[in-house]
Amino acid sequence: MVADRTADTRPQIDEALVRCLVDTQFPQWAGLALKLLHPAGSDHVIYRLGEELSVRLPRHSGAIGQASKEFQWLPQLAPHLPLAIPVPVGVGDPDIGYPWPWAVSRWLDGEVATVDALGDSSGAAVELAQFLAALQRFVPEDIPAGNTREDVTGRPLSDRDRATRVAIAKVDGVFDTAAMTELWNAALSAPGWDRSPVWFHGDFHTGNLLTSDGCLSAVIDFGGLGMGDPACDLMIAFTLMSANSRAVFRDALGVDEATWLRGRGWALATGLNAYTSYAAVNPQVAAQTTRQITQALIG
Repeated sequence: MVADRTADTRPQIDEALVRCLVDTQFPQWAGLALKLLHPAGSDHVIYRLGEELSVRLPRHSGAIGQASKEFQWLPQLAPHLPLAIPVPVGVGDPDIGYPWPWAVSRWLDGEVATVDALGDSSGAAVELAQFLAALQRFVPEDIPAGNTREDVTGRPLSDRDRATRVAIAKVDGVFDTAAMTELWNAALSAPGWDRSPVWFHGDFHTGNLLTSDGCLSAVIDFGGLGMGDPACDLMIAFTLMSANSRAVFRDALGVDEATWLRGRGWALATGLNAYTSYAAVNPQVAAQTTRQITQALIG
């Protein structure tokens, strides 16, 4: 019932609303053409604004902090990373019946990465390892403190324990529940991150990578950006890579056994969450998450 109420209270977002928000709050971009990006992610409605900008409006309350977080951190991060990232240029205020902050960012050309194009690519695996290594080395100009620090503090894998075990039970007969339970128990039992907190992307999967002319060009959607254990970003190894490229990626990033095991746990947990939430209504998500879960089990 809670999910139904949440769905019912989501704001209606259409071109007329976006046009009015942009024109009244950012008059310098008034009149630039708007084009709905479809399909967009589950968290935002996205419009291209002119040739060089995009507008992202949260669909639900769980995404409302992303605009301000990305506006604070991505301009600092961008010069230090080897792939392009979307740099926000403005945060809009709630208005005209739309209840949450929203963002205008620089547009990045490209196509969403696919397993067919990059799954076996050792070069792409090395590039992604280099991206994560650069992200983990980032030292911000201002160290977060107070509520801001809380906004970027990573949550432990154990926070997902109950939901993951419920999801494992739900998919009994679809996946090997004994193998999933064994992996999940092992991931929770693995030694934790015992070094200083580092930055992580937080949602590092195939759908948040862009390619241009068949090569990696950009990483998008930093709503999950945070500091802590970087194991969550290892999910890219199981959403995109083959066994061979995965080994190249792991070696290039220098991932120890405990962190790799926690990364498999993150891939399993996030894959199960997406599968149980969307697979019944979205065949593409069903295929993507089936691969993610099965590859996490393989290791």
